[in-house]
Amino acid sequence: MIESLRQDPDVRAALDEMRPRGEHAEALERVAWSVLAEPGDGVAGALIAELGAHDALDLALADRNSAPSGAGGRALAEGRARWRARADTRAVAEAIRGARDVGARLLLPGDASWPIALDDLGEHAPTLLWVRGDPMLLSAEPRVAIIGARAASGYGEMLAAEFAGDLAMSGAVVVSGGAYGIDGAAHRAALGVDGRTVAFLAGGVDRAYPQGHRELLRRIVDTGAVASEVPCGTAPTKWRFLARNRLIAAVSQATVVVEAGWRSGSLNTAGHAAALGRPLGAVPGPVTSAASAGCHRLLREYDARCVTTPAEIRELWGGTLPAVEDRERSDPDQVRLLDAITGRSSLPVLEICRRSGLAPDKVSAMLGVLELDGVVRRVEGGWRKAGEVGRRG
Repeated sequence: MIESLRQDPDVRAALDEMRPRGEHAEALERVAWSVLAEPGDGVAGALIAELGAHDALDLALADRNSAPSGAGGRALAEGRARWRARADTRAVAEAIRGARDVGARLLLPGDASWPIALDDLGEHAPTLLWVRGDPMLLSAEPRVAIIGARAASGYGEMLAAEFAGDLAMSGAVVVSGGAYGIDGAAHRAALGVDGRTVAFLAGGVDRAYPQGHRELLRRIVDTGAVASEVPCGTAPTKWRFLARNRLIAAVSQATVVVEAGWRSGSLNTAGHAAALGRPLGAVPGPVTSAASAGCHRLLREYDARCVTTPAEIRELWGGTLPAVEDRERSDPDQVRLLDAITGRSSLPVLEICRRSGLAPDKVSAMLGVLELDGVVRRVEGGWRKAGEVGRRG
């Protein structure tokens, strides 16, 4: 299976584009494993960890009669039945060509840009990652997951945007899953302040899912990173979403659930974070809101920390909040925005945009951050500096 691929000049050329020339050891075998096994397959992971990807693949596709006896033998036999059904040389070649066609990079354990935090997943760690964008962001520090419900309320999306915008503005990499609701709000806010953000997908990196986020994911590829452990062309499924969640939890130095229902998939990610010993935060909501019931459950049952500000989120991983004055001096866009709202009159967002020359999305995100810091306040008719509000009239 693998030898024929090694002789394929198109496959070799594609690998040369996705990896440093000559660094193909185990690359084909790990691509083959990404085709054969579903994400998080612990039997495959244990086999690769013990034998290496090449010898593990030989054993996986060998004569069935060579399987050892006992419980381990039964697990291997069941694994072989799963893997052999997918043993298709063309599928492996198509995975490589598909990734090359969308400009994806192939990351393997041991690479300089491999996020070693994923190794904490043990036998359930990914065998490889396909990445579009900047793979170094998967290891850049600090990394914080901002996640929550797809069917988010205005309250949830507002907080997700304010938190993500503030964190991204001060250098944190915002990690999420590219979905509607809280995920999308977090990604857009990070992009809105020219920050860094990473989206982990449940399908191939060539597939925009959901379709409504095609443009958002394209923007993330341009300045951040979109990553997946499944080959290009793979469709997202319920199981793969759940498996993807472990990657978000493992790669992040802290996970924050902004809004989630009682049975939200975000609780699955939170569970992985708790199991890995990663700091976990939850944002409280109205006790009457079903959209916040999952967050309240995390506070009661998962020992999550209650977080209500970006500063409290930073405390999860031991980060500190830069002084507002220091951030104003170091961020020319903040200087422009604050200069634009100097004076007695409250100003709407569009007028602030006109005066400052900044885009509406960026102004909205920055105003939210500055409001949390107590620098500006939302008043009737728009926004004013906080110090001017008390002197009005």
